[in-house]
Amino acid sequence: MKENKLPAKRWAVLFVVCLICFVANFLQYQVSAWGPDVMKMLHSDAAGLSSMMLMPMLTAVFLSIPSGTLADRYGVKKIVSIGAIVSVIGAFLRCFTLGSMPMQLITMFLIGFGIACLNANLAKILGTWFGEQTGFAMGVFYAVSCVAIVVAQAGATLMGSLFISYMVGAIAMAVAFVLWLLLAKDAPEGAELPEPEPVMTYLGTAMKSKNVWFIALAYGLTLASTTGYATILPSALQISKGASPQLAGSLAAVITVGSFFACIVGPAYVTKVGKNKAFLLISTVIGGVIMIANWFVPMGAGMWIMLVLNGFFTALSGPIIQAMTPAIKEIGTKYAGSAGGVIGTVGLLLSYFLPLIVGKVAGDNWGLNLTIESILFLLSFVPLVLLPETGAKGKYMQEQLAEQQA
Repeated sequence: MKENKLPAKRWAVLFVVCLICFVANFLQYQVSAWGPDVMKMLHSDAAGLSSMMLMPMLTAVFLSIPSGTLADRYGVKKIVSIGAIVSVIGAFLRCFTLGSMPMQLITMFLIGFGIACLNANLAKILGTWFGEQTGFAMGVFYAVSCVAIVVAQAGATLMGSLFISYMVGAIAMAVAFVLWLLLAKDAPEGAELPEPEPVMTYLGTAMKSKNVWFIALAYGLTLASTTGYATILPSALQISKGASPQLAGSLAAVITVGSFFACIVGPAYVTKVGKNKAFLLISTVIGGVIMIANWFVPMGAGMWIMLVLNGFFTALSGPIIQAMTPAIKEIGTKYAGSAGGVIGTVGLLLSYFLPLIVGKVAGDNWGLNLTIESILFLLSFVPLVLLPETGAKGKYMQEQLAEQQA
């Protein structure tokens, strides 16, 4: 079976994967949309609200490696199914424990199970079903997450009450879980699955690969820098540039618009040309420079344009880097779950701790903070340089050159 003629069922798999992504992000960012009500109800402050928002990320820190390794051994469908049913339970439980801060934290942790299992195995799932078009499928997944955040922040409070909003999210997660059971498969029909190996063999293979660690570092630096940048930008605009809270929020949201288009354009381009390394290196430099320059642009039309460009160029690399995992020679789709677990864990740890360190170093100097975040993004250039070319055409040219030299 040729990779460019995979069965139509791959689109059903992509649909249900994106649906789980959409619902998981919606469930998380509902908390942000209902922030004032949640804080008042739980007698909490902004720090408590942030802790609640970050709970699904904490879930992924603990779950990424185990879920990726177990999926390599027992199959993706089983492991993601277990994670998804835990998320469904957490989502419904959240609706009926609205007055308890500890229970709200616990239920948010449970809600993170499904997306943590899915993210750890995303490269394995899409690599198995889409082959050379994995980057395109990964871009669609990333774009859906952008849409989900916007929908949650703009529409969650239009549902009348916090209980109804949370219940809608819980029902949506239950529907996504049922569709996953009906539509998801470990591999296309007729595809030969590799012989199972001991769990530690999968994990050991992934951890021994220097390329897995290069991908993890590149992914972690880009995720940490863009997350930290987006987190403090609204406050920085208000305090240092005199923007109103509404304007600052709108400006920060514009970054997501650029990111959405980048998630589609970047993977589509590298899939078409068959090479990705040069594209990643150039877009990383441009993205880092724009991040730095953005802060020094005066308020006005120029700021809006720069923020769109900021979101576009800093989001180009994410789905492409993630899609590289199954294309690494020593990993393939067989060990992609374990590799994805390592990459996810490293990325989330860096995205949590690096912004905190930057905040300690920069203090109340907003310009310095954003500049350091931008430099972190530029530093992802280093591990990207060390990675091999994984685009189909680029790999073929390298193999031909190696044969000629031999």
